[in-house]
Amino acid sequence: MDKNELRVIAVSGLKNSGKTALIEALIPLLAEKGVRTAVIKHHGHRFGAEIPDTPGTDTYRFLANGAYGTVIYDDDLLMCVRRTPAALPELIALFPEADLVIIEGAKSSDYPRVAMLRTGQTVSSDEATLLCAVTDPDFDSAGLPKGLPRFDFGDFEAVAEFLLHTFF
Repeated sequence: MDKNELRVIAVSGLKNSGKTALIEALIPLLAEKGVRTAVIKHHGHRFGAEIPDTPGTDTYRFLANGAYGTVIYDDDLLMCVRRTPAALPELIALFPEADLVIIEGAKSSDYPRVAMLRTGQTVSSDEATLLCAVTDPDFDSAGLPKGLPRFDFGDFEAVAEFLLHTFF
């Protein structure tokens, strides 16, 4: 595996289509094969007045009192919260040591993507960016681009193998 080449994919679909379930399953499956995976989650709505931290913690209190940003860290982890818009390339650059960055959402981006489609749904992103589709077993694949690999929802091992074969 070429450690200098960062791969980026998006997992896109409508709300409750299984994006998080797929990503949760892929992380350990890919880790077993030596792939260091980072995940960027796109939040479809503004956080609003919510403060993205645990109430009562120091970092929560700093943000609640108007701090522009805060970082908490220890010997193994860090968490950074900033009040600023961010572009996907900037967020991806936060993970230079990753082999693969998975973006949950971002269906209008140009990154290669896994489309999550449940029965009755249609592709909601640019078909030219599609790597594969993960669907319900009874999904009518007639609406998918011809030759697009399709995997049953729940067969996450097959999706992991497909990604390993495609990128690594």
